[in-house]
Amino acid sequence: MKQKSFYEQREISCIKRLNAIVDELPYFVRDFFIGVELRTSALTRLNYAYDLRVFFDFLAKKVFKKEILEIELKDLAKLESFDFEYFLSYLSHYTINDKEERCTETGKARKLSTLRAFYKYFFNRNALPANTPSKVSMPKIHEKEIIRLDSNDKVDEIGDMLYTVETGQGLTKKQLAFHNATKLRDAAIITLFLGTGIRISELVGLNTDDVDFNTNSFVVTRKGGNRAVLYFNDEVASALHDYLDARLKDEDKSEPALFLSLQNRRISTRTVQELVKKYAKIVSPLKKITPHKLRSTFGTNLYKQTGDIYVVADCLGHKDVNTTKKHYAAITDDIRKKAATALSIKNDKN
Repeated sequence: MKQKSFYEQREISCIKRLNAIVDELPYFVRDFFIGVELRTSALTRLNYAYDLRVFFDFLAKKVFKKEILEIELKDLAKLESFDFEYFLSYLSHYTINDKEERCTETGKARKLSTLRAFYKYFFNRNALPANTPSKVSMPKIHEKEIIRLDSNDKVDEIGDMLYTVETGQGLTKKQLAFHNATKLRDAAIITLFLGTGIRISELVGLNTDDVDFNTNSFVVTRKGGNRAVLYFNDEVASALHDYLDARLKDEDKSEPALFLSLQNRRISTRTVQELVKKYAKIVSPLKKITPHKLRSTFGTNLYKQTGDIYVVADCLGHKDVNTTKKHYAAITDDIRKKAATALSIKNDKN
C-alpha cells in the first residue's frame, strides 16, 4: 500500500477535526462546509470551524440563552449589526471549554471575515434576508514592526546564529547532549529558512526527492495545494549536502521526509519552532525570533538587494503583492531616502 504524503495526512487530520467540531454545531452549519469545500482547503475550513464554534458559543451564552444545537437558521436572521459588534467586543476576553481566551485585532478581523463568508453563503441561497456581518466595520489593524535578524556594519545576527548552531556555544549542558546529533540538521533548516524564505509547513513537508542539486532547486507545496519550484544558493546547497551526507550513513529508507527527528520520523512544526527559538534566544535575546521571522529576514534582505517588490512577492509565495508591500513598507521608505540622497541635481563638470 502506497504511503500517504505529508500533505495527504495533514488533509485527513484536518477533515477529522473539522467533522468533530461541526457535530457540535447546529445542523445547518454542515451545509456551509459542503458548499465551500470545492474552493477551500481543509485547513481553511478547519479555521472557519474554530471561528464558528466561538460564535455559536457566544450566541448560546449571551444572546439566545439556549443550547448551541437548539439554535436555528431563523435565529440568525434576527441578529442585527449591534450583535456582531457585541461579539467583537466579547472576543477581547472570553471563556470557551473552561479555557480563558482573548483575540487581538487580527483575530477579531479573521472571525468577522468568517461570519461574512458564512452569512454570504446562506444569503445567496435566499436562506437569510441579509449578510448582516458585512455591514460591520473591520477592526483597525495596527501594523506591527517587522522583527528580523539584522546583518549590517554594526551587528551580524545572521552570522552569529549560524555560528551558534555550528559550535553550540551558549547552549545548556542538557542541550549540548543532543547537539552533535542535530547540529547539521539544524544548520540546514535555518540556512534554508534564511536562504529561501520557505514557510515552516513547506519545510516540514519536504521529501528528499523534492530536492535537485543539479539545478539547486526544490519543489514545495504552497498554501492552497499549488506546487512551486524554489531555488537556493551555494550556501544552502552546502548545508543541505553536509546534513544529507551524514544522514545517509544510517538512513531509514522507508521515511521519505527530508528533515527527521531524533526518532527518525518526519520532524514536526513544534520541533522546528523550538530549535529556532533555542538558538535565537542566545544570539538575540530581546527579539522573539520564530521561523516566520527568519522568513521576514529573507524577504527583507531580498528586497534590499533587488528593490523589486514583485520578485519578493513571488519568492515568498504571496498571491497579492499588496500583502508584500504592507510588510515591507518601512524598507521602501529606506530605499527612497537612499535614492534621494544619492541623486545629484547639478552635473558638476569641473
